[in-house]
Formats: sequence, C-alpha cells, structure tokens
Amino acid sequence: MKYLIFGLGNIGNEYADTRHNIGFMVLDAYAQASNIVFTSKRYADIAVHKVKGRQLIFVKPSTFMNLSGKAVRFWMQKEKVPIENILVITDDINLPFGKIRIRPKGGDGGHNGLKSIIELIGQNNFPRLRYGIGKDFYPGEQSDYVLGKLTQPEIEIFEKSKKNCIDAINSFVTVGLQRTMNFFNSK
Repeated sequence: MKYLIFGLGNIGNEYADTRHNIGFMVLDAYAQASNIVFTSKRYADIAVHKVKGRQLIFVKPSTFMNLSGKAVRFWMQKEKVPIENILVITDDINLPFGKIRIRPKGGDGGHNGLKSIIELIGQNNFPRLRYGIGKDFYPGEQSDYVLGKLTQPEIEIFEKSKKNCIDAINSFVTVGLQRTMNFFNSK
C-alpha cells in the first residue's frame, strides 16, 4: 500500500522555522528520525520510507503555501494514491501551540494551503493532521504571526511534540484513520 504524506509550508530561508512551516518541520523531523533524505522533484521535495510493508512518500510542496493544491493534485495523480491514503499536515491557529488534532475531512478554516488543495482536487474529504500554533496576535496581525519565527518556548514545545507527530503518521498508515483519531485526539 502506498501513502502520500504532505507537509505544508513555504520554501526559502526567510520562511524557515516559521509557524506556517510547521508541516515542513514535522516531515523534516520524521526524515531525521528515520535517516531518509529529501530530493527535489516536480513541484516538491520528496522522501520515501517504508513502515510495516507500506510505502510512505513524504511531500514538501515547492509551490508556496497558497498554491499547495497544485503539488497535491500532481503527486496524487502521479502516484495513483486514493484520497483516503493521503495525510496533509498543516498549522492551525485554533489549537494551542503543540496540540495536534487529526480529522478525516473539513473546510479550509481560513488556511490558504488547505483552500488551494480543496479547490484543485475538488473535494475536502482528505485526512489532515492539524498542528496547533495558537493565536497570540491582535486582530489584523494574523499574517505576521503565522509567518513569524518560532519563539524559544515554541521551539522547546515542538521538540517535545515532534515524536507524537511521527507516531501519529505511523499510526495512520498502519492502523488507519479512525483508530489514530481515537488515540491521538484524546491526548
């Protein structure tokens, strides 16, 4: 069985270690823990890993956040992976920093990466892992906040929570979405 694991973010050094790049950071943490390496391909950086006979293809779109759907659609078609076998990892301002929530479907919640994916694949019923970044900003400052660099306390929380994200990905591909949600959403 084949799975596509998308981590959303923006390419370029100016976006490294920003809250909006948490999807990239989760995939980088997985790659580091598993000794796998990303290589540049069409619309994305790609890494491949096997877990219990399942092939995981990790995808970090190079299309920038607002055009993430272009990479998602391309890699779904190229790898012929059904929608239930994809997982999109994204930041979420509606969750406290470090909290994860796994959902089988949903709207974009004002997230431009999710909006692009929904528009280009024509549906919203794809699994997603939402990583909380909190909303410690005043009205009108959301863009500056999500594009802001992680603070030292946030870095420390991420370091502690990244194993939880890796475990959630492995659970998704080995025991399925429902059992993964039951376990990780209750934490």
